[in-house]
Amino acid sequence: MIPRVEHAEYVGGYTVHLRFADGVEGNVDLAEELHGELFEPLKNLAVFRQFVVHPEFRTLCWPNGADVAPEFLYERVQLPV
Repeated sequence: MIPRVEHAEYVGGYTVHLRFADGVEGNVDLAEELHGELFEPLKNLAVFRQFVVHPEFRTLCWPNGADVAPEFLYERVQLPV
């Protein structure tokens, strides 16, 4: 089953707090993942912070067309201690 992001909130830097449909939630730091033509503009924090949860695909996406696979996000979520 593909994970579905239900809620995303900016934490700071390149970190986003995510809540998935199955109840799993935690932070994901994307600082080391911003490579390639679509992701380079996201290194500007003002641009990075423009993410939304895509209403159909239920993952993070940005106005420039960049998105991150929900499976990738789910695997990297850091659960609160």
